[in-house]
Amino acid sequence: MKNILLFGAGKSTRSLIDYLLEFSQAEGHKFTVVDIDIPPDVLGVIRARQGEFLQADIHDDEGRSALVEQSDIVVSMLPASLHILLARDCLTHKKHLVTASYVSDEMRALTDEAERKGLLFLNECGLDPGIDHMSAMKVIDRLREQSLELTAFETFTGGLLAPDVNSDNPWEYKFTWNPRNVVLAGQGVVKFIQEGKYKYIPYNRIFRRTEQIFIPGFGHFEGYANRDSLKYLDLYGLRGIRTLFRGTLRRPGFCRTWDIFVKLGATDDTYLMEGVSNMSHREFINSFLQYNPRDSIELKLAHYLGLDMDGPEMDRLRWSGFFEDEPVGLTKGTPAQVLEHILKKRWMLSHEEKDMIVMWHKFNYIKENVLHEIHSTMAVTGDNGDHTAMAKTVGLPVGIAVKLILNGLVNIRGVKIPIYKELYNPILEELSKLGFIVTEKEVEKP
Repeated sequence: MKNILLFGAGKSTRSLIDYLLEFSQAEGHKFTVVDIDIPPDVLGVIRARQGEFLQADIHDDEGRSALVEQSDIVVSMLPASLHILLARDCLTHKKHLVTASYVSDEMRALTDEAERKGLLFLNECGLDPGIDHMSAMKVIDRLREQSLELTAFETFTGGLLAPDVNSDNPWEYKFTWNPRNVVLAGQGVVKFIQEGKYKYIPYNRIFRRTEQIFIPGFGHFEGYANRDSLKYLDLYGLRGIRTLFRGTLRRPGFCRTWDIFVKLGATDDTYLMEGVSNMSHREFINSFLQYNPRDSIELKLAHYLGLDMDGPEMDRLRWSGFFEDEPVGLTKGTPAQVLEHILKKRWMLSHEEKDMIVMWHKFNYIKENVLHEIHSTMAVTGDNGDHTAMAKTVGLPVGIAVKLILNGLVNIRGVKIPIYKELYNPILEELSKLGFIVTEKEVEKP
């Protein structure tokens, strides 16, 4: 019997918990979920299927360390900044670790010690990052094995509303992942390669420098650039490639409207605003506009940013409640925190709503002096607001990786991401059996 220890029981873990409960029951393993709190329905599922729940504070060093010591593998679905606490405990007690988050500098610094102790700290094993790595490397490795030159790789992933949901929602979007990450998305400088040239986009231009994408069967999207595509030159072994670009998908019009918040300064997370406890939604927007007691907030905003008063951008802001006198409902906060709080009032999925994940890769390669193009696509729709496509596509790869590691089928060690065949082949194969199919299509070039 092995002991599986999962830290974190938020919404993104629903499918992962179901998967690990089923695996544990089938193999006779012990499965324990640890968090400071847990939704009653999730607790009921865990207890009904012979799992355990422990209420604990991740910052209790002694208690956390004791739990890790008793486990065989640790899974962290906590906020990314907390993974390092578990990673250090795993080093102390010689336990494997799996997360769905990007590799932090602190985590990367542990790779030599993890290797020396024969441990695997597998990160970026969710959706994006995760399935995007695996499905991309499957194609890249295949082209490499055929000695074909890959000239361009572009990849986009987005968590959106399913198209049959909330037709009155002009954003065609709600939160399906950590809202704070959405509000802070794109901050910093974007780096990528386009046609052999290094390109950079400052934060104040990211949501205006978008790419229009049509995916047959799923419609039109716009993609904005992720922060640093250049780090994948070495991770994917793509030194010399002419184009490398990673981005996020949204429905058309989203980015132009989000750019309003960026231009206002409403996504700034570096200072606390004054008077938040008495602030309304309207006053939040007005706090970034010039003083003019005669003009309405709507008119001042439209004039300041060159917006049409009856245009789609203003319509999205109205729908989200930004021109209402409703109190914000916080006692203090940065602009980004206030923005997030207002958006959460309209942007949280209800139980009846369904989300959708869309992932799309484009590969250009040369074969016999002719340019070829491959499109790789995956689309997943959630069951409802609790069992979302986001939870499935983030959680299931993590669960499958846990099974592979416990069954002794993974030999790599150190701080890694799933770009190796011994990981991506079995994970993608099982995901396909579960209905999460990545399709590939050769596209004729003109």
